[in-house]
Amino acid sequence: MATYDYDIGIIGGGAAGLTVASGAAQLGAKTLLIEKEKELGGDCLHFGCVPSKTLIKTAQVYHLMKNSQKFGLPPVKVPPVDFKEISNRIRSVISIIQKHDSEERFCSLGAKIDFGHPRFSDEHTVRLNAEIVTAKTWVIATGSSALAPPIKGLDKTPYITNKEIFYLDHLPKSMIILGGGPIGSEMSQAFCRLGTKVSVVDLAPQILIREDDDMSAILHQVLRSEGVEFHLNSTIEEVNDLGKQKEVKIKDKNGKITRLTAETILVALGRGANVQELGLEDIGVEFDRRGIKVDRRMRTSQKHIYAAGDVNGGYQFTHAAGYEGGIVVSNAIFHLPRKVDYTFLPWCTYTDPPLGSIGMNEKGAKQAGINYQVWIEEFKDNDRSLAEAEQVGKIKMILNEKEKPIGVQILGPHAGDLLAEWVAILNGKVKLSTLAAAVHPYPTIGEINKKIAGTYFSPKIFSEKVQKGLKFFFHLKGRACDEEDCKFHIED
Repeated sequence: MATYDYDIGIIGGGAAGLTVASGAAQLGAKTLLIEKEKELGGDCLHFGCVPSKTLIKTAQVYHLMKNSQKFGLPPVKVPPVDFKEISNRIRSVISIIQKHDSEERFCSLGAKIDFGHPRFSDEHTVRLNAEIVTAKTWVIATGSSALAPPIKGLDKTPYITNKEIFYLDHLPKSMIILGGGPIGSEMSQAFCRLGTKVSVVDLAPQILIREDDDMSAILHQVLRSEGVEFHLNSTIEEVNDLGKQKEVKIKDKNGKITRLTAETILVALGRGANVQELGLEDIGVEFDRRGIKVDRRMRTSQKHIYAAGDVNGGYQFTHAAGYEGGIVVSNAIFHLPRKVDYTFLPWCTYTDPPLGSIGMNEKGAKQAGINYQVWIEEFKDNDRSLAEAEQVGKIKMILNEKEKPIGVQILGPHAGDLLAEWVAILNGKVKLSTLAAAVHPYPTIGEINKKIAGTYFSPKIFSEKVQKGLKFFFHLKGRACDEEDCKFHIED
């Protein structure tokens, strides 16, 4: 029987890798975690989720200050932002969270941490910093990086990605964002609110192309009303460096050419799996342009090697990476054949208002050929939303032909937090009647979840058939006033 240095070796110290390392070490496995960067935490902590949400909150507060009259307050003349101070706040938040993702913490759990660039020399061995390290099981959790598509002139023009945008030394006067996905949408609003003139370019006919058209359209209008300029249905023909200005030449669907100029270009056109220089092609681990191929147990073509998180080309969310890391621990340490199930995996784009989703939306239901029905409640009818001047958006509940919920989309205040109740409902197979009967505190935005379930049941409970039955059995007398009596007539 072969002897290895470690029971399990993990390459990548992001969400997936840290989940595996923590679980494996605490279960008694001799664990090695290798990270190429100087600190643990991965893209999410340093260049993604944490800095972006910190920036978004700062931009939201600044936006509220500039719109104080909306809340019955006197107008406030706010000075321009100092982006260095914003970056300092971002670094401060990261430093606090970094303690949880520190080498010291994982060492205390029993995992050894090494830094460097590993490369497989065989299926159980990597070369790391001129040393040979072996493990019975390996986990590849190297994440993903921003893609730089082969656009003419882009390689000769300075641009930024999510790695640089949170650490700029000043606020750009103008910015062209290439891509209208989650990153492009979030950053367009945040920088526009801070004072940057923002233009967004995308080939798709809508922002957030995976979301339902109606939800995307509402958010699109919000961003436009705040000053973001959009060029959708447009191809990027060429990019040029003009010195202090950068130029992006675009062509719309009618063939019209437009030349946009700005101080800064943000490239947000998708992400690619970090599979380079690992030596995967030499050890029979299959991968393609999307990422490493895995089965539902997160195993690669080499069954003792797993791949979790962005690197496997699946859902590019931190919570998905953590979930997949847990699947790996179950299979690799407990040897329980646990499989992933993404049926009710939630996600959220943190614009203002945010757009959250779980399960199928209308696009997904149509593609699956499902005969579905849609139930909607609008935030303008929620008392707390009115009190907080958060009236834009709606919640959509998708039911299948058996009238079972298969998905929920929420565009409105605290959408990500509102989804938490649906995570429990859908994953726990809780009946809609239970949600409709549950007591929610008043006034809260969360009441909208209860209301949409109640709206579904209302026509059934208060139907003419039910009324007739109650009149027959309990001798109810019916309406106390006619509809005509309830109308108010305003005379000129």
